[in-house]
Amino acid sequence: MTRTTPPRPLDVASVFPELAGMSRTATRLHPRPGEPTVHESSVGGPLLWPAGEPWASCSQEHYAPFGLTTPEEVRTLRRIRALGVWTDEDHAEVSRINAGHDPSLLPEGPHPLVPVAQLYARDVPDLPFPEGTDLLQVLWCPFIDIVDQSGSEAVQLHWRRAADVPEAEVLAAAPEPAYVGTYKLVPVPCVLHPEQVLEYPAAHDLDPGSVGRIRRWNEDRGRGMGYQGALSVAPGWKAGGWAAPFTFRDSDGPEELRCARCPAVGEPLLTLDHNEWNPETESWRPVEEARGASATPTDVTVGRGYTLQVYACPADPRHPPVTVMQ
Repeated sequence: MTRTTPPRPLDVASVFPELAGMSRTATRLHPRPGEPTVHESSVGGPLLWPAGEPWASCSQEHYAPFGLTTPEEVRTLRRIRALGVWTDEDHAEVSRINAGHDPSLLPEGPHPLVPVAQLYARDVPDLPFPEGTDLLQVLWCPFIDIVDQSGSEAVQLHWRRAADVPEAEVLAAAPEPAYVGTYKLVPVPCVLHPEQVLEYPAAHDLDPGSVGRIRRWNEDRGRGMGYQGALSVAPGWKAGGWAAPFTFRDSDGPEELRCARCPAVGEPLLTLDHNEWNPETESWRPVEEARGASATPTDVTVGRGYTLQVYACPADPRHPPVTVMQ
């Protein structure tokens, strides 16, 4: 099933002429639980990974303040949660899993990363694929230290050409970490329904004069129909476009997010949002989605439900990304 974003309530540039020419195209990924294959774009799905290539790993120091969970326990927890009605055994199993394992059980050495997203160029033309590549694979370490990283191993981008991985040489089963720090950083396997949309910058990317005019205009609008909620940046998981609004940082926005390897300032590559829409962004709910449908298909939560923005180096997307929680 396709996913279609409703038309915006009005033409932003007609209300704020200074925004004309500032629009960007983004691809809303619309992840929904499913069974993607290695030959499809996905969130949390299997990757087209060469069997002879070492799996991505992270050797940084890790900690799990809430206890450790095994990947199999993550799958069990989600299976039980989907039942609706729980037995006494289900309640006992959930309590056991939520209690976590002793952090001292975490093995030493590099930990395998978990797949976050696989994106083929045919589905996300907005991404800056390096010459000769048509596939982006994003992996991260399922501990809370994925947030606010610059040039670390915790979040990795792997660009490749799909044709360079023959069917007979695809890794059959990816290694899993012995434990994860939180199930909220292990995405539910999802198929994608890519859709290109037009965006305008969030307030922190505008000059003070425009911000003031937008603020005064917003005062006359109803909830969910203001500039930030309905007319600027699309919610949910997306590729490219503008950076997500800053919800808890300084109102002037972030410092320049510079590449760790060169002087270039990072550009938004991938946005990972806990919600596909919420009461403020309800107007972005796809027309195919019934009111009351789940708005959290990936089950990924960063922090207390914030957005994780992955920035890529515009000079060389192969440089390690910068991540920031917004």
